[in-house]
Order: sequence, then C-alpha cells, then structure tokens
Amino acid sequence: MRFGINSFLFVSPFTTESSKLFAKFKKWGFDTVELPIESPEHIDAAKVRAAADKAGIAIGTVCACMGPGRDFRGSEEDQKTAMTYCKTLIDQMVVLGCPSLIGPVYSVVGLIGAHDDAEKKAQFNLVVKNLKVLAKYAEEKGVQICVEPLNRFETDFLNTCDQGLKLLKAVKSPALRLHLDTFHMNIEEKNQAEAILKAGSLLGHFHACGSDRGTPGNDHIDWKPIVAALKKIKYSGDVVIESFTTDVKVIARAAAIWRKMEPTRDEIATQGLTNLKKFFKR
Repeated sequence: MRFGINSFLFVSPFTTESSKLFAKFKKWGFDTVELPIESPEHIDAAKVRAAADKAGIAIGTVCACMGPGRDFRGSEEDQKTAMTYCKTLIDQMVVLGCPSLIGPVYSVVGLIGAHDDAEKKAQFNLVVKNLKVLAKYAEEKGVQICVEPLNRFETDFLNTCDQGLKLLKAVKSPALRLHLDTFHMNIEEKNQAEAILKAGSLLGHFHACGSDRGTPGNDHIDWKPIVAALKKIKYSGDVVIESFTTDVKVIARAAAIWRKMEPTRDEIATQGLTNLKKFFKR
C-alpha cells in the first residue's frame, strides 16, 4: 500500500511545469502522486515521467477530468469526445509508467436529474457499451480503469458501491475495477466499511478525504473500521489524499469550496499523511 497526493490541492491545470511540485511531495513523505490531466495537450508525458523519476516519486494514478463534452451517456459527439480523451490519457499513462486511470469515467461531472426507468436503462447501456471498448483498450495497454461513484450532487448515474459493482458486472473486463472515496461514501453509503468489504478484490483505488474535503483525520469520519476493512480485503493499492481548497479557484468553484477548511493546503497534505500513517500503523 502506498500513500499519494492529488495535485489538484495545489494546481489546476496540471502542466509539465507543474512537475516541480514532485520534489515537495517526496520530501513530505508521499510515495505517489495523482495527476488530474484536464487536457492531454497540457503535458509532455516523457518530461513529466523524467521529473517524477528524478524526484523519486511514482505517478500512481491519472485522474480523468470528465468536463463538458465528455460523456459516455451523452450525445454521439460527446461519447466520441470522451472516448478519444480517455484513450489519449491511457496512451500517456504508458509513457508515464502509470498503471491506473481513475475517477468518474462514465459521464460528465455535474449532470444530475430525475430520469425514468427507461432513461436510466438506456443511459446505463450506453455507458456499458462505451466502457467495454475503453476497457478493452486498457487491457491491450496493460493498465486498469477504476470507476468512481460520486455523491448525488455531482452525478445521478453512479452514487454507491452497489451501483459500481453492477456496472463492473455488466462490462465484464479484468481491466475495470472500482474506486471508492471517503468523501462521497460519507454522503451516500450507510456504512463505509461495509461498502469496502462488499467491493472486496474489485477495489482498485481509494481516496482518503475529510468529510468536509479537508484533512483526512481532522473530521468526523470513523477511520478505524475503514482501515480494518481495507486490511481485511487485503487492499494493496494506493490511498490518495484528494482535498481541495479556495487557493485553486477553478477547482474550488467546481467542488463548491466556499470557505477555508484548514489553515493552509500544505497542512492538509502533511497532517493528512501523518494521520494516515497513524491509522494504518505505518
């Protein structure tokens, strides 16, 4: 198990120049960095890989940024745009030495609404159809895709572990796994530990976030059963802090961060890592 940090805490968009952050992350004690790549044109993958190697930190995950026009349940054009974007990320991951594409790899974030059963079925089938293609591509490239349920305010498509497992069962690909996040689970799951146990060996990625998007461990979440559940299923993937602050304006607006959660974003990272090491007895 490795501990990582999502670069959205410090920068948006992440560019090749942003790689200078790697040395700081490594100094703080992180094993991996998670890169949200908002547009493939923002980075030179070979240069970013070289910077990570120099800093001695692994690029553990690339986070798909499913913005407007990228939607596997949308129009034909949106589906095509989403497919091209995700396949390009996978190509970059090969160069980056990154094994996992994570996030809401199914629909544009922010699409919410009440759909009747027929609409839900049609949308589900569209996502399954597209993920079968994308997962096959991931298999060929030797990487995996971890789909993340989001809370009800960010999507109406995939909110719970059960829904995620249903999607995985329908796609039937060894390259498709589940990504759980304590912030979203805090809203949507009856019991976070039980959701983790239910995911079992299909859990491919894990976000450790405070209940308010702040420092994990500086919140009301009961981390003891969460850690116990991860250990029980023998989870060996990355545990990544994905917190946001008002410092990065575009992300603050997208994530509805309207006030300062912690004194500084550096403290979210450093104290969060200290807390995780304590929880996991590392």
